[in-house]
Amino acid sequence: MKETILIVEDEDILREINKDYFLDAGFDVLEARNGAEAVTLFENVEVDLVVLDIMMPKLDGWSVCKKIRETSTVPIIMLTARSDEEDTLLGFELGADDYVTKPFSPRVLLARAMRLLTSPASQSLQDHDAFLISKHLEVDLRSHSVKVEGHPVSLTHTEFEILTYLMKNKNIVISREQLIVNIWGYDYDGDDRTINTHIRNLRHKLGACAKQIKTIVRAGYKFEELE
Repeated sequence: MKETILIVEDEDILREINKDYFLDAGFDVLEARNGAEAVTLFENVEVDLVVLDIMMPKLDGWSVCKKIRETSTVPIIMLTARSDEEDTLLGFELGADDYVTKPFSPRVLLARAMRLLTSPASQSLQDHDAFLISKHLEVDLRSHSVKVEGHPVSLTHTEFEILTYLMKNKNIVISREQLIVNIWGYDYDGDDRTINTHIRNLRHKLGACAKQIKTIVRAGYKFEELE
């Protein structure tokens, strides 16, 4: 079954160009010209990934992202015509997984989408490798589900990848640079504040298990077992 991409963009030409690239890559594509249209479509059609412009009429991208995150962990790539770091961080705080700054190559956007839709954490797993368990924390790599003290926790794609990478490297200090390369790839142009925002969101959601992700000053992060 084909995966479905929702492209939310008020610039007709740019929306059509991106649509053509995704169609050529074998995806089904839905289009929305503004934020309100996007929310209505998302609530009525199953979508696998959202490409979301920030500056739009009726409802901006931040508001749409926040609305989607109330009910879904679907991967979200935000598009911005501004390189303002605060805009990017706000998007991540609201639950976006990645961002692309205009102008950009549609090939770059397609590559970012493919990364989010193809999770290295869950590929070719044997039954005994499908779970990561650490006392009160359980991660199912196949279903991308997480439980804290037996209760389900909803993580975004990127939060899930960060958690599983740290857990697989338990007791090893992982630098921010290592996280960027392994989660986003070499072409990512984010910085330490981007990583900090995702870690903060992840800790908030992990509740009682948040302290298992240790900050190692001037070095990075480390996942440790609870006493």
